[in-house]
This record gives sequence, C-alpha cells and structure tokens, in this order.
Amino acid sequence: MSAPSRASVGLPPRTRSSWIPIVMAGVAAAMHIWKVPEALEFIQRDLGMTLIESGVLLGIVQVGSMLLGLAVSLFSEVIGLRRTLLVGLSLLTLGSLSGAFAETTGVLMATRALEGVGFLMATVVAPPLIRVTTQPARVNIAMGWWGGFQGLATFLAVLASTLLLTAVSWQAWWIAMAVVTAGTIPLVVLFVSPPPAAHGADLRGALRRVGATVRTPTPWIAGLVFACYTLQWGSVIGFLPTIFDEAGVGGLWPGIVTAVVGGLNGVGNILTGRLHQRGVPMRPLILTGLVAMGVTSVITFAPDWSAVPGGLAVQVLAVGLFSGVGALIPASLNRIAVDIAPADGSPAAVMGLMVQIYNGANFVGPIIIAAIATAAGGWHLSWTMTGAAALLGALLAGRFLSARRLGLDFRHRG
Repeated sequence: MSAPSRASVGLPPRTRSSWIPIVMAGVAAAMHIWKVPEALEFIQRDLGMTLIESGVLLGIVQVGSMLLGLAVSLFSEVIGLRRTLLVGLSLLTLGSLSGAFAETTGVLMATRALEGVGFLMATVVAPPLIRVTTQPARVNIAMGWWGGFQGLATFLAVLASTLLLTAVSWQAWWIAMAVVTAGTIPLVVLFVSPPPAAHGADLRGALRRVGATVRTPTPWIAGLVFACYTLQWGSVIGFLPTIFDEAGVGGLWPGIVTAVVGGLNGVGNILTGRLHQRGVPMRPLILTGLVAMGVTSVITFAPDWSAVPGGLAVQVLAVGLFSGVGALIPASLNRIAVDIAPADGSPAAVMGLMVQIYNGANFVGPIIIAAIATAAGGWHLSWTMTGAAALLGALLAGRFLSARRLGLDFRHRG
C-alpha cells in the first residue's frame, strides 16, 4: 500500500522551489548589513557623525544578534517559523524606510537597531524553515544556496551602493532597500507553505525545547567553529575597501573588488551544496575551508605586495580564494545546524544559539584586526588574527564534528 500524501495527513506540500523565496528573503535581509559601508562618508557629511559614531553605526546592527538569538528562537517556537520570517522582513522594511528620513544620528542608530532585530528574526528561522518545507532530495542544494546568502548580499549591496551613490543620495538607497525587502514578503506568503505546528503555541513547551537545545554540547561547538570563520571573513571583507584604497586602488575599484570577493563566497556556498548532495563528508570540507583561509590570509597580508610587480593581482587572487574556498565552512555548518537539535529540542534554537556566538565574533573581529593594524602601523600582521582563528576552528572541528559524533548522514539517497 502506498504511503499517504502530505495533504492527506494535513501537512503542507513540500514544493520543489519553496526554498527559493526564503533564500531571496535572506539575501534581501543581509543586504541591509552591507548597504552602509559605501554610504558611510555621505552619512557622516549629512549628519555630522564622528568616527566613533560611524563605527557604532556599522556595528549596532549586530548587537541584536549577539544578545537576542535564543529569544527570537523562542518567539518562533510560539508563533511559527514562517510568521517570524515575515515579521523580520517587515521590521527590516520599516527600519530602512524610517532611516531614510532620519535627521539625527540618534534616530538613524535606532532605525539600524530595528533593522538588526529584523535581520536576526529572518536569519534564525530561515534554515529550519527551508528544512521542513523542502523536498528531502533538494535539502542539500537548498541549504547550499542559503549558505551563500551573505556572500550574494555582499556582492549585490556593495556593487549597487558603489554605483548608485554616484547618482543618488544615501536616503534614496535606504528607500530602495526598503522596497526590495518589502517585495520579498508576498513571495514568502504565496510560495512558502506554513510548516506543521508540531508543538503548538505553548510557551512552557517552547521554553523546554530551547532549554534542551542549550544543554546539548554540539550546537555550542558548531557555533564556535562558525565564529572562527566569521571572525576572519567579516573583518577582512569589511575592511577590504580601506585596504585597497590605502594600496592606491582608486575610484570605484575598491568597492567593485569587494563586491566580487563577497560574491565568490556566495558561489562557493552554492557549489558546496552540490558537494553535500554527492555525499562528501562535512568535516573534511570544514577543515579544508579553515586551512585555506589561514594560508590565503597569510599570502594576502604578510608580504609587502606594493614592492612586487603585479603584486596587487596576487593579493586580489589570494583574498578571492580566502572568501570563495572559505565558503565551505558556512555552507557545511548551516547544513549541520538544521539536524543537530536533540529529539526534545528546537532547530530554531540551534540557529539562535549559533547566531549569537558567531555574531559576537562578527562584532569583535573588526575591532581586533583594526587594533592590530593600528599597533603595527599597517595591515601586514592581520594574518595573526585570521591564522589563530583558523587554527582554533580546525582543532574544534577535527575533534568534535566527525560524522560519528554528530550521528548524522547528509548524503542524498535518491
């Protein structure tokens, strides 16, 4: 006798492409993170921001992710994954639109904080939502695309802002981002089925599931390995325009190079999803990514490339490999994350915990690398931070993230 269909037992159908609007929503959400760097000089001029205030504006969007990841996962357990995603997209839209009309630094900071909460809500629930609404045969591919959302957003936001801000104001760019984000809301409503409410809107039960997840070691380890990646990637990509500008690359090129390097990370994540589909084990991929990031960051920063003919091209190639091969790490960890919650736990809480951990690294990474560059009088010792992070991540992954320890098999069984 054939198995009953999902519809016959009251579950929403898993459509082949239901994950695409979720990835699109994630890319739109992450573009809000990367819409600021190229606009910063214009904001400083219009609002009279100090350098310290500018640094706060860059980092404030990460504060919510550092503090509220588990709270948002609890919220999603009560109201549902899709509804949480829709609320997050709505907050991003509202925050960006309000920010366009900000006339003081304080108001703009408040709108960025609102965007940060919206970004957190969207990115915590998206992976488990993809997991439960996607056909099992397509989950590896879908999660590979999801892993690339930051890189794709970096490419689109940095390139768009580099080009658009030569013709329009930063306020118009903020409004455009609000429109783009709002445009993903009907796509999610129309094409992403609400997942089954397996537990119901029970706050006490939700607290138990989140608590059970937090008491499980594996999400903490995965979050720490992810942090070893974000500490490197966010710092290097965030300062890349400055690094190339100081190297004498003028005009639009620092922004364009940064966009391409970020885009390589998105491509790498997508290709990693294909490797997962072919059954390549997670731990070797993560270790390869960490070793590659450590080696290429040394190549990028340690030599004085300004004294070498064609040295800039070598530096660009090295940082491109740093971003592209490094994508093996987030793609693999995002894929692991949706399946490592304990039986009485919460996949959203796994993501919430991991987001809090790796966004803490996202926040402190630029501070550390800037302090090293300031003390050294240049960027040539930046590899000490990236190399240390790569080594720590490799040690943790090698010890704790074996298939046997995870108890998972991610191969597609067609």
